[in-house]
Amino acid sequence: MQLKHKIVALGILPLVLAIAVICALVISLNRQLGDQQAQLIEDSILASKRAELKNYVEMAQSLIAPLYDDGHGDARAQQQVLEELRKLSFGINGYFFVYDHEGRSLMHARQSDLVGQYLWDMKDPHGLPVIQALLKSAQSGEGFQRYAWNKPSSGQVTDKLAYVVMLDRWGWMLGTGIYLEDVERATQQARAEVAMGIRKTMMAIAVVALVAVLFVFATGMTLNVSEHRLADKKLQRLTQRIVSLQEEERSRVSRELHDGVSQVLVSIKFQFELASHLLESGQARDKGLNTLKDATERLGDAIGEVRSLSHDLRSSLLDTLGLPAAIGQLAAEFEQRSGLTVTYNENEFDCQLVDGAAVSLFRIVQEGLTNIERHAQAKHVSITLRGCDESVRLTLVDDGIGFNVAQVERRQAGIGLRNIRERVEHYGGRFDLISMPGRSELDVRLPMKPGAKR
Repeated sequence: MQLKHKIVALGILPLVLAIAVICALVISLNRQLGDQQAQLIEDSILASKRAELKNYVEMAQSLIAPLYDDGHGDARAQQQVLEELRKLSFGINGYFFVYDHEGRSLMHARQSDLVGQYLWDMKDPHGLPVIQALLKSAQSGEGFQRYAWNKPSSGQVTDKLAYVVMLDRWGWMLGTGIYLEDVERATQQARAEVAMGIRKTMMAIAVVALVAVLFVFATGMTLNVSEHRLADKKLQRLTQRIVSLQEEERSRVSRELHDGVSQVLVSIKFQFELASHLLESGQARDKGLNTLKDATERLGDAIGEVRSLSHDLRSSLLDTLGLPAAIGQLAAEFEQRSGLTVTYNENEFDCQLVDGAAVSLFRIVQEGLTNIERHAQAKHVSITLRGCDESVRLTLVDDGIGFNVAQVERRQAGIGLRNIRERVEHYGGRFDLISMPGRSELDVRLPMKPGAKR
């Protein structure tokens, strides 16, 4: 994976993780709120049901009060009370029931087959002994009991809430109940609404997340395209610069050959022709020999010109004796040519450089000395080459008039400095340049070959 793709991924990944955490929190909070809402609805409905049931039982007690108060346990009065209670109802599923304290069914308005049966041990599907629980609630005065019972309208066992009271004089338990399907429906509806809210919230978060991810991705792609365009432009400029430098170097070599070596060789050719003519004619033999001697000397000059040109292209000492000797020769030739005083210190340099770094350092010194000769108006130049713990350091100092570094680098005239900087950056080195009247210092550091020791 490329670095730019990693950057985009690192931008998207925290966003996705944050959205995932937010989604988890939203789901958890919504579920908690849904449970609380469902519980509130259930409690509210049950409170209403309790009040309703209590009211029904109180109405039934008021109805049978004359018979209950005056009957004194008379079987006829008790039978009349049971008949009156059997007739009472509030809907198909709303009815009254009566049990004695031993759990025997005395009256059941919807399930007459239970009348006369002892149901003390009867349990609902949840394992609750229904009659025992009802009697216990009635005797304790709480009155309310929740259990599962067969629903007349559907024939299915359904949760039911009953309210019971004791008719102590007769040892009876009177009660009625309401089935809780509507409570379950209300709570299920509340939970369904919460689930729908969660889905809508998740959809909204998903849309926002998708937009955010697409935005980050689009931004990354835009930056990627921009980087590609900048890189292409930079590559084009670099290619043009390389071509220009190659053409300049070829032009310089061509001029050197034409103005120097070529002229000398032409002169030598004429001298050889003259000497040959004099020697063939047999006249002025001494003059012909002198001419031949002059031509030989000029031939030596031509060889020197060729060597100088070859040395400018690449120092042979760089391959044979190494970088310190090559820079030393370059300094000596520069001192002889320019008339400036050059001090060279190499401090027992013994470092293994990265491949190609020695040539770059040699070219940097060459470029620096050329700039000093052309522009610095200096009298003294100092060159120092030394090896540090993990790098090689080259320092070039002159006592010239100085210059504005930033201004020169911005102008076309700063191509030489840019070339030096690019050479150093290519090897992951460091390039520093300071300049002021009386002192200009070029400081270059290049890394040594990995694993190499001084």
